[in-house]
This record gives sequence, structure tokens and C-alpha cells, in this order.
Amino acid sequence: MGSAKYSVNSHQLEIIFSWIKSNEIAIPEIQRPFVWSSTKVRDLIDSLYQGYPIGYLITWKNPNVKLKKGGNSEGKKILIDGQQRVTALTAAILGEQVLNAEYKKINIKIAFNPLKEKFEVLNPAIAKDSEWIPDISPIIKGDIRITKVIKDYCNKNPSSDSGKIEDTLMNLMDIQKKQIGLIELGHKLDIETVTEIFIRINSKGVELSQADFAMSKIAANEEYNGPQIRKAIDYFCHLSIAPEFYKVLKESDEEFSKTDFFQKMSWLKTENDDLYDPDYKDLIRVVFTYKFNRGKLSDFVSLLSGRNFEKRIFEEEVAEKSFGILKEGILEFINETNFKRFLMIINSAGFIDSNLIRSQNVLNFAYILYLKLKEQGYDSKDIGKYVRRWCVMSILTGRYSGSPESKFDFDIKKISEGKIEDFLKEVEEAELSDAFWDASLIQSLDTSVASSPYFNVFLASQVKGNDKGFLSKEITVRDMVSHRGDVHHVFPKEFLKKQGLARGQYNQIANYVFLQQEINIQIGKKNPVDYFKDVLKQVSGGKRKYGGIESKEDLLKNFKQNCIPKELLEKEMSYKDFLESRRKLIAQKIKKYYFKL
Repeated sequence: MGSAKYSVNSHQLEIIFSWIKSNEIAIPEIQRPFVWSSTKVRDLIDSLYQGYPIGYLITWKNPNVKLKKGGNSEGKKILIDGQQRVTALTAAILGEQVLNAEYKKINIKIAFNPLKEKFEVLNPAIAKDSEWIPDISPIIKGDIRITKVIKDYCNKNPSSDSGKIEDTLMNLMDIQKKQIGLIELGHKLDIETVTEIFIRINSKGVELSQADFAMSKIAANEEYNGPQIRKAIDYFCHLSIAPEFYKVLKESDEEFSKTDFFQKMSWLKTENDDLYDPDYKDLIRVVFTYKFNRGKLSDFVSLLSGRNFEKRIFEEEVAEKSFGILKEGILEFINETNFKRFLMIINSAGFIDSNLIRSQNVLNFAYILYLKLKEQGYDSKDIGKYVRRWCVMSILTGRYSGSPESKFDFDIKKISEGKIEDFLKEVEEAELSDAFWDASLIQSLDTSVASSPYFNVFLASQVKGNDKGFLSKEITVRDMVSHRGDVHHVFPKEFLKKQGLARGQYNQIANYVFLQQEINIQIGKKNPVDYFKDVLKQVSGGKRKYGGIESKEDLLKNFKQNCIPKELLEKEMSYKDFLESRRKLIAQKIKKYYFKL
């Protein structure tokens, strides 16, 4: 790695502060909640006072951009690591306010005891104690004359040694002169190299995703309204999980509440659906892939910086255009009609609970597809059909597990260049052939992982088919999924344990059904042979023991809906044969459900 790629220097804190004030270093995190505890801020100040190193800050220079009128604009430095430390220092030393988790502006005051040379977070007890100076900020900033501070302190603490107090307070003032390391990364570095450097320096294992780089680039670009766009992304994601945040936001950020973004997201204040709660990474990925027809976020970071991929230079027009497209995309993403219509489509495939779709990227791409097909002018009936199918296909094939970027990139290019019906057919022929339904899916159902995506698709197919719970006459699987009902074993767990079966065997997903609690209690740990005999008696006019089914016809229908082999009613089946038989039935049911979507 040549020296041109980065430089390592040490600077006094006051120089770093002056760069921040003059906007030479942009701190993109300033508008986001500060996640450190106040005690961590205190420890940082203590380390500086004691002369311990507090790690490196890393900045990445924005490329120099060719301006429309000719000439170049010098790239700003963006702080990509050390944001929490810099925020902590500006709060404690410069007295700047920070946003807390509720997005309220607060002050963090650090008190100092010159006799013991100790720091503490200011609290009411310390505020009353004359040994403590309640706030170090005015002293370090030089807002108060040091001679006055010493005099006042000695008056309040007559037994203290004024010479020692003077020494410690001078040391305190010197905090601004303490050095901090700064690694400056050159603008020619690509995102992969920057990430690599970041990981090597940051042994704490802090993850820095490409979405974080994109957010930094957005927030640092004031010319194209970056800070507001950045807030729109953060605020929407926060509002979608905490609707009560609407009131706080309206009061705490008046400037933002006047924007188009705020109007377009205000519907979230009464929204409680948690089927799809995107975070900022999801929102960025969806908007970028949908609007730019690319899947690699490193391209997005380049476009926001103004990269012209053809000419291989950075131009102002490219940055301006990219920010314009980004804004449009965000407004479409957060649009109430789009968002709710998309959720309705996912719901209509039987996915009525967020636990049924564990992969956020499946939902991300399904939303990209929804927005894309709408843009391409498909009618709503077809959009629904293709989005449902694509969503279920990608769950069944694990299309976006692992590293989804290249798949996103491949898929969006195909969808934007051709017809979705042709591409979907092509994917189905390759991925969902007879071999998939008759062998591979059946094998995938041989698992004891309760959150298995295949089992979840089976449950979704039951919800969509309005199937009843096992042995239930009235209660549907939909009711039980919605009310977080219980999944129970067809072959009772205790019965199988007695046979000496291990956990991974009795907890096979092919042994699971949604079953009412009271029916499960009735079954207890009975041998399946015995309780199925009782069920048969029940439907032949005998005593009602398990649920309300009273006719053989209804019982067989219930078995079919729950993929229970009817041989269980005719003969004693071994647990192994039962599992094999049921896996086949589940696979057939999923296949039928898929092609009807």
C-alpha cells in the first residue's frame, strides 16, 4: 500500500476542533443519536488528562470534482471513524449539545475534582459539593479566566493548596493541546480498500457497511441538500418502529418538519404494522437498486461523489443528478400508497407476521420489484402476482442469503432490460424444476430448525388457504399465527423421548403443527396409535375428546390441510415413515401454493 494512499499524522485537539468549526472535516453523524453513555465520555476525558492515547480518527477525502463552470472543487474530508469520540469531545469540552436516543438535544457536563484529579458526570450531589468544579467546558475553552477559577475554588475550599490547584487546573486546560492521531485516506482509494484499512485499524470489530459510507457521503453534501436527505432516511426508519416519535420530531426539528419528506412520512404516526421495518441500510439498498438499476453499493458511493463511469472522472453534474434521483427514490419508497400496497401484496401471499419472513433482503428485493414494475406500467393485478411469486421463489431458493449484492445487481439489470414474466420463467425453469419439488425441497424439510424458511412458507400456504389448525373445527392457522399460538408435535415429544430419541429427532419440523393448546393438553404424551384411535371413534359418533371435528369427511379434510398422512388412521406408522411421508405432502402443498400465487 503506497504512501500516496493515506497519511498518518498527530494533531492537537484544538486544531481538529478548528477544522470541524470551519467545516473542513464533515461529521456526518452529528444529526444522529449519540450512543455513548455519559460515563464513557468521562473516561475519554480522563484518558486525555492522564496522557493516554485515545485512538485514531480516520478521514476519507472526497474526490476533487470538475465544476460545470470549469475548474475544480477541492474535496472535503469526511470523518468515517471516530465520530462518537469527536461528538463526545465537542460535547464535554466545547459544550455542544448532542441528540439522545429520543432525538432530544441534551448537554453532557463533566465535573472535575482538582484535589483528587478525578472526573465525574455532573449529578445533583456533585453540583452541591464544593470540592467539584461542575463543568470543565468553560475552563478548557477559556471562557473564564483561570485566576478567577483558582481564587473562587480556594475560597470555597480554604484548606486546599492554591499552588497545587493552579497546577491541576493548568493541566486541565492543556487537554486541548493533547495529540490525537489522524489517518487521512486519499480520494483515489476505492471503497473496498477503505473498508479494508478501516477493519485493520479497528480491531474492536466495528462493522462499517457500504451503506454507512453512502450515508456519510449524503450527509456531507450540503450543496444538494444532503443533511435533509440523510435525516429523511433516519427519521423514516425510526418512525416506522416508533410512531410516537412523530410528536418529538415535529417539536424538535422544526426545519425538517416543513419539508416534503416530513409530509410524505407523517402517515407513519398511526402505523403499527411490523411486517417490514426497514433500517437505513435497507432503505438505501432498495432506493439505489430500484432507481439506478445497479446492485453494488460501492457504485452508489461513487455516483454520489460525482463519478462518471464512462470518462472515469468526477463531475459536478453526475453528483447533482445522483442526488436528484436519490431524493425521488426516497419519496417513492416512503410514499404511503406504495408502502401499504406492497405490504398488502406480501400479506396476500399468507405472510401475515414478520416471523414468517426472516430474510430482510427477500423483502427488500420484493419492494424493489414492486416499485420497478409500477414504474414500468404493469397493472396492479400483475404486479401482485409477480411480487408474490418472486418473494416466495427467493425464500425457497435462498436467493439472497449470503452476499446478496451481486444477485441484486444481476436481477435488477435483467428486470430493467427485459420483461419480468420472461425472466421469472427462466429462473423457475432453472431453480424450481421437478427435481427441486420432488427431491431438494423434501431434503430441505429434513431439519429441526424451527425458524426454517421452508416451514414458514408451508405456514404461509396454510394461511393463504384459510386452513384450520390440526384437529380444529373453527380455529384457523391464520388465527394462531396472528395471536402467536403454539406449534406442537404430532408425535408427542414426551412419547418420543421415552423411545430414546434425541432433541434433533423429536423436534423435526415435519413433526410440527399449529395445534390449539387445549387439544395438545388432551393428547399429552399418548402413543399416536392410541390418540388416533380415539379421534376415529370421535368422528364415528363417539365422545368428543380432541377439538370439535365430528365427521370423517371433515377429519380427512383437516388432515389434507395440515399435510398429515391419512395412513395414520388406517395403521400404525413408524415415526420415521410418518416424517418421510409428511415431508412429501408438505412439498406438494408448497408447490401447488406457489403456482397458484
